[in-house]
Amino acid sequence: MKKFLTAALGLAIVGAATLAQAQAQAQAPAAAPAAAAPQQAGFVKTVRGNVQLLDSAGATRTAAPGDALGAVDRIVTGPDSSAAVVLRDNTTLMVGPSSRMDLKEFHFDGTTRDGGMLVSLLRGSMRMITGLIGKTNPDAVRVETQTATIGIRGTDFIVQTDGQP
Repeated sequence: MKKFLTAALGLAIVGAATLAQAQAQAQAPAAAPAAAAPQQAGFVKTVRGNVQLLDSAGATRTAAPGDALGAVDRIVTGPDSSAAVVLRDNTTLMVGPSSRMDLKEFHFDGTTRDGGMLVSLLRGSMRMITGLIGKTNPDAVRVETQTATIGIRGTDFIVQTDGQP
């Protein structure tokens, strides 16, 4: 009988605590839904030398393999430096030395394979091997320089510009 009373008292205490917590949550103002985190566009695969990433908020950080790349990010490489980035659709971008490249737009739905991208090479060189977006909808892949916008029809190409930042 003593064990039964101890167990019953324990259940009563747990039940009261649970009820009090539920009442407190019901009386508290509804929390604002968490802001949706920006979708990751891809990741940095390799880095050689001095490579910086600049996000859409203006924060600069030194790039390292495995770093996330946002849908709107800038990659800046120093002399004798380079970086390779893999996007969610398996597009690979290799940014050469003394380059500045903006990923201006990237969206991709892995289920429908629908997406698009706009890359701006402000200076330097870049090699692109297109992924699923380029294979399923080539018109949705665009590369721009300071003097031209290129619609991509191939799957592996190099762009070089001498533009000033």
